[in-house]
Amino acid sequence: MYSNKENINILTSLLLEWEVTDAVVCPGSRNAAIVHNLNECGTIRCHPITDERSAAFYAMGIALNTKRPTVVCVTSGSALLNTAPAVAEACYQHVPLIVIAADRPQQWIDQLDGQTLPQPDALNRFVRRSVSLPEPHTEEERWYCNRLVNEALHAATFRQPAPVLINVPVTEPLFTFDVAELPKERRFRMLDSEATLTDTTIEALQHELYQAKRPLIVVGQMAADSFGCSVFDINELSKHFVVFAEPLSNSGETIHFDEAVRHLTAHPELSPDYTPDYIIYIGDTLVSKATRRWLRQTHAPSCLITADPLHASDPLMSLRHIVTCDNANLALLMPMLYDIYTHRDLHTNDEVAWRNEESRTMFLNKWKSLLSQWANHAAAYEPEYSQMAVVKYFEKLIEESAVCVNTHYANSTAVRLACIYANHYVWCNRGVNGIEGSLSTAAGFSLTDHDLNVCIIGDLSFFYDQNALWNNCVGGNLRILLLNNSCGGIFKQLPNLHRSPVADTFVGASHTTTAQGICAQNNVEYIAAHNQEEMQRGISELLTRKGNSPVLLEVFTDAAIDAETLSRYFRGCSCLRSALPLA
Repeated sequence: MYSNKENINILTSLLLEWEVTDAVVCPGSRNAAIVHNLNECGTIRCHPITDERSAAFYAMGIALNTKRPTVVCVTSGSALLNTAPAVAEACYQHVPLIVIAADRPQQWIDQLDGQTLPQPDALNRFVRRSVSLPEPHTEEERWYCNRLVNEALHAATFRQPAPVLINVPVTEPLFTFDVAELPKERRFRMLDSEATLTDTTIEALQHELYQAKRPLIVVGQMAADSFGCSVFDINELSKHFVVFAEPLSNSGETIHFDEAVRHLTAHPELSPDYTPDYIIYIGDTLVSKATRRWLRQTHAPSCLITADPLHASDPLMSLRHIVTCDNANLALLMPMLYDIYTHRDLHTNDEVAWRNEESRTMFLNKWKSLLSQWANHAAAYEPEYSQMAVVKYFEKLIEESAVCVNTHYANSTAVRLACIYANHYVWCNRGVNGIEGSLSTAAGFSLTDHDLNVCIIGDLSFFYDQNALWNNCVGGNLRILLLNNSCGGIFKQLPNLHRSPVADTFVGASHTTTAQGICAQNNVEYIAAHNQEEMQRGISELLTRKGNSPVLLEVFTDAAIDAETLSRYFRGCSCLRSALPLA
């Protein structure tokens, strides 16, 4: 029987998945349940050593000989500190030493309780990864615990090995052993451990796609021309796969998957026909929160293609495979992925028959139909005068313009509107999604670029970052389209927030500020628009005015109308549902 502590059972199960065969165990009450599990599982040899400093060196010696990750398990408090000499040595010898330390609950650290000290960062200088496992009570906490253990063991064993620390807080009672079986845990696996893309990797990934009936490719944010990836690659992929890609991902055109996912969520009886059974995730973050949530709910196993193999992100909570692909090789990988749909063997170029082809084709056609309908809806929808109308008209002029324009969208509502209307690459600070610094980033970009650079930005973002204009550096190639609805408009779209008496004042930061004075003191040419006609004339002038000074167009809209216009767009047309293919 195993411990009733779920974080310990998840850890034990994953140690077996990662083929750990040896553990050096030290005496103690707080780590007793961990030691019990290690012994109980049967396939891990336990070696009892009392002195923790010596025990850690014992574990290092075993790892040197077996060339496998090896555990040293200690109790809480100063016991962990005693492993530091061996951990430092393992760091410089590149030994996969897995330090597992029991810990007291977080609330008792530094509270004059016995054997307590801040453990998670105690070895930080000498471990590649340090994690502290929660005692899970929800499915999300279980996924988090699983992910942390996977991340630590991946960091310890990938390419050049290194020591890691797995900290395990355990609450009392400590000694209940009534769980009959360990949970079956999901393990991250590298499809190939080489630093560059190989035939082995490609074949392994093609094999996963070969097995799938409903494969999906998600392309998150990527730097312009990153990975050597061209628009052609993604457009070509979309002929053979369902592809989710935003303007931040080099997609070349807007794919209205966010709207489609919202539609499926509104009609859950349709969702099974559109649910993927294998997902390839390329790049970084997605703007669409609705899509991230829906993809996580599908529980489809996912493969992460990343240039940073040491950091195994699990954005869809279903990571099964990792493929290392540096900037130069993704462009090579793309056509090889759709080679399976051209019925050609990778080596012989002979025609081959692929499994589940009929199911994949049906899945692709269903999504093509749904995405096409939403694209038509977006083109036909005429928003009333609002921020949505501003961005739609701006993007229309961008498409018609013969001038090269780099567009920099600020976070929050601005970038979400870009995801509806932009048919070109969009720059945006989506790493942490903060509103600060969007204008400064665009201004800095313009200093080293000869083309026109337009920053589309909301009022709070602009006023927060107004010092971007307080210098003599920026010139006439910087243009600013300021969307001013006198508050943080995104807060008007959050369900039930309006019930708070401070929703507008404290949360939404309502104000009556304009940018005219800021422009005057910073030598920025100023244009204002208060209606549809002034807005359209102002955008045209923003894109065509000549001069050596930056130009700012401030468009004033009503926040309530902004929110309702966008909400009406997402509600879509009721006729869409009846037009969807179900079989």
